[in-house]
Amino acid sequence: MEAQVLADELKACSIPIVAVLGNHDYEKGRHKLIRKILQNDHVHILDGEAIVLKGIGFAGVKGFGGGFDNHMLSMFGEGAMKAFVQEAVDEALHLDRALARIEQEHENMKKIVVLHYAPIKATVAGEPEVIYPFLGSSRLAEPLDRRKVVAAFHGHAHAGKLEGTTANGTRVFNVAKHILQKEGYKQPYFVLEV
Repeated sequence: MEAQVLADELKACSIPIVAVLGNHDYEKGRHKLIRKILQNDHVHILDGEAIVLKGIGFAGVKGFGGGFDNHMLSMFGEGAMKAFVQEAVDEALHLDRALARIEQEHENMKKIVVLHYAPIKATVAGEPEVIYPFLGSSRLAEPLDRRKVVAAFHGHAHAGKLEGTTANGTRVFNVAKHILQKEGYKQPYFVLEV
């Protein structure tokens, strides 16, 4: 299983790892097993949880689609459409609760968010517009701004842009491997000084 190969590779990493699972991890309904294989004292797979590492609060969810800004899908129509929108709403609520826990336990702590799906349209620009509703949702940006997050990181949109900001100026980075390669990064990671 690929998750075991990754878990074995991550043993060599000397710094804590914070991650979320993505849509491919959920594809065959094996996301719980994948999380179990990857998670340990050194690797933190977040799904609505928060963790504090070296004085920085991290919160993470997979997120979900739903579209952006004025083109965000609404809770209207068929049951399947309402369920799709509800998933995006639920993910945003889980993120907000995780950020609230950090604030309750650690006043004025800097907060970082880890997502799979994008919280803003700017970092998916470059993808075909017709698939924007499947790349993320503005609902994920609301907790970022409300909880004064320093920065958020996501993947999923392979042809998007590296950086954008929410309406209130929260920095958002699309760190999908394809984006980092396109931007000239020799290694498949991005470093932000907090």
